[in-house]
Amino acid sequence: MSLDNQIKDTFQRVFNSEPQIIVKSPGRINVIGEHTDYNNGFVLPAAIDKGVYIGISAREDDKIELFSIDYNEKYDTDTTSLTFGPELWTNYILGVTRILSKKSDKISGYNLVVVGDVPLGSGLSSSAALTCATSFALSKLFDLNLSKLDIAKVGQQTEHEAVGVRCGIMDQFASVFGQDNSLIKLDCRSLDYEYIPIELDGYEILLLNTNVKHSLASSAYNKRREACESAVALVKEKYAEVESLRDVTLAQLDELVKPVSVEYYQKARFVVEENERLLKAAEALKSNDIKTLGQLLYAAHWALSKEYEVSCEELDFLVSTVSTYPEVAGARMMGGGFGGCTINIIEKGKSQNVIDKLSNLYFNKFNLNLIPIKVSISNGTHEIL
Repeated sequence: MSLDNQIKDTFQRVFNSEPQIIVKSPGRINVIGEHTDYNNGFVLPAAIDKGVYIGISAREDDKIELFSIDYNEKYDTDTTSLTFGPELWTNYILGVTRILSKKSDKISGYNLVVVGDVPLGSGLSSSAALTCATSFALSKLFDLNLSKLDIAKVGQQTEHEAVGVRCGIMDQFASVFGQDNSLIKLDCRSLDYEYIPIELDGYEILLLNTNVKHSLASSAYNKRREACESAVALVKEKYAEVESLRDVTLAQLDELVKPVSVEYYQKARFVVEENERLLKAAEALKSNDIKTLGQLLYAAHWALSKEYEVSCEELDFLVSTVSTYPEVAGARMMGGGFGGCTINIIEKGKSQNVIDKLSNLYFNKFNLNLIPIKVSISNGTHEIL
């Protein structure tokens, strides 16, 4: 049964009514450019065909009733208290509702059913998909007239305020602005963006899920951001015009940060060099230079692992192993880190060979199943009912 039909059936069973609106907001991949978004750098994401679906209808009172099909859980609150539930999924939905309620007095009670096919904890941004789907659905239901950028920014603000993850805007932007068969080269400082058609001539994208669940809220994610901000502060003491690592040169890091803190220097240097790798990758994609793109992915992975220190043994094993396979042009960890997926550029038709070779090796080493995820590039947040 399709996910939108699951929502309709569940709505009827739980609320004895039909949803007025059903929306889908996709997860995302990111070809290259990790931990650059909150440093005002560049990213290269795309929306994928897997996402979060929300069905919603207005009530005649101030009660809010939520139901998650994936968790088989129901949670109730009201528009006055907007009390979060014991499970994280309620925080995302009600966090969005809190923010929008402060912006508009139009929001009243509602019933909501949510379901998704983005593997949780895989680094495909299921949380961004959930917040963007919620914003879009509430905007449609209560005529809030939110723009695409409004929706992305509300999603980012929800992560900051309701969940405590000081993320950049990449995940939400990709989820909302996604376009079929295109990557988004996004400047996270100006929010200017360019669609780059993804035509991997003779190659395909395969994600390999380590089955290691990460939680950015409890990880070192925020500490990495603090290190970058501390490096900027050191440079700014001499160069007042500097606002973020986007404005910083390697020479400035060598002069002003390295003598003070090797930790700050290492993290900041990664970000500066990752931006350079991304710009080269964008040009490689435009000229269909898959060999160069692949080399940049490998370089990005080992920098994330050894310099930014956000990888893990499972991710490193996967990337190290596929680097010996001639049919794999490039691979790296994807997402915030500490688990999740690798993204792999593989000769078309040979993904199953890679899966077959890797699966037993991975299970024997970590006693974990390797989960392949095949994705296609899709449109962003949209209404389907």
